[in-house]
Amino acid sequence: MSYITYLQCSHCDDHFDPTRVQTFCTKCQTPLLARYDLVKARQELDRDEIYRRSRDMWRWRELLPVLDERNMVTLGEGDAPLLPLPNLGTSLGLENLYVKDESLNPTGSFKARGISAAISKAKELGIEKVIIPTAGNAGGAMAAYAARAGLKAHIFMPKDTPLANVEECKIAGAGLSLIDGLISDAAAMAGVKAREEGWFDLSTFKEPYRTEGKKIMGYELAEAFHWELPEVIIYPTGGGTGLVGMWKAFAELAELGWLINGYRPRMIAVQASGCAPVVKAFESGSRFCDFWLGAKTIASGLRVPKSFADQIILHDIRESNGLAIAVTDTEILDAQKNLGAKEGIFAAPEGAATVAALIKMIEQKQVDPQERIVCFNTGSGLKYLN
Repeated sequence: MSYITYLQCSHCDDHFDPTRVQTFCTKCQTPLLARYDLVKARQELDRDEIYRRSRDMWRWRELLPVLDERNMVTLGEGDAPLLPLPNLGTSLGLENLYVKDESLNPTGSFKARGISAAISKAKELGIEKVIIPTAGNAGGAMAAYAARAGLKAHIFMPKDTPLANVEECKIAGAGLSLIDGLISDAAAMAGVKAREEGWFDLSTFKEPYRTEGKKIMGYELAEAFHWELPEVIIYPTGGGTGLVGMWKAFAELAELGWLINGYRPRMIAVQASGCAPVVKAFESGSRFCDFWLGAKTIASGLRVPKSFADQIILHDIRESNGLAIAVTDTEILDAQKNLGAKEGIFAAPEGAATVAALIKMIEQKQVDPQERIVCFNTGSGLKYLN
């Protein structure tokens, strides 16, 4: 079913066996990335046949890491719509503005994609109980997919996480620990419980497969643009799995020979000014992010003081000739209202942050009015109602 061949350390390039339980490269303390036999895939796969399959993430199953389709754990994730934004675009002087609206995924956010892939592979490898620290949406998604797979789940999340995330964890029967602090504190506690009690840790980039689910957003974009890629992608960046996954997808698409030309988008990472470690590192020219002290923002998914994949995120932004931009909570709220009033889309604060960043880019003449620009709304604003 899958062309996966090995896992590769993102730093030292050591290879790891995907048929055994893997986490990250303990020697380098860096993530593992899945590699596929794309030469064979290029010879055997027909992209047009994939288009004709049932519309969900798993129609790309040969380029996902699960070997036996009986282990696929799905709730219908993927193929979120790419919507033109004619009203907002006109008001901003843009001719080709779009939103990839991930709020239509199961559990209301893009987290369903990565968690579906990770839980499916966990099931295939015989893992029976999974644990995760979360700012909200990843925990709710893991609870749902673990329930679907028959796995035991436990979630650590900050006490001020939106109520919808708390309730969806409970309704799916997951164990839940609400903690004082940030996702970094939740991660430390989850790590202790995982080591002491034998839980498998699904933290962002601490296992190899959430990235694979997220990369399918890149495949879907290429397909939607008739096997070209847009000039600009604006993406809210906390842990950064989606940004890294899409950049990986674009490289795979090129190797498969499925792209009409070799052009790749500029990747714009958006963070909240109250928690902007990637922006700070990008602007200073650093290869690493410092831990952000006193992280604070209304966008809980952006309240990530330091990503485990900071080196990869910064590398991918720079390789794409992209940018890292910070926006204030006030700018996020203004953009959220603007998107709702002009296009009828109730975006999560993280998604609205991309519109706020776009406005800054226009003011600074960092986009061309004719460019195809895709903003990512990663979740539903409804999940923030308490």
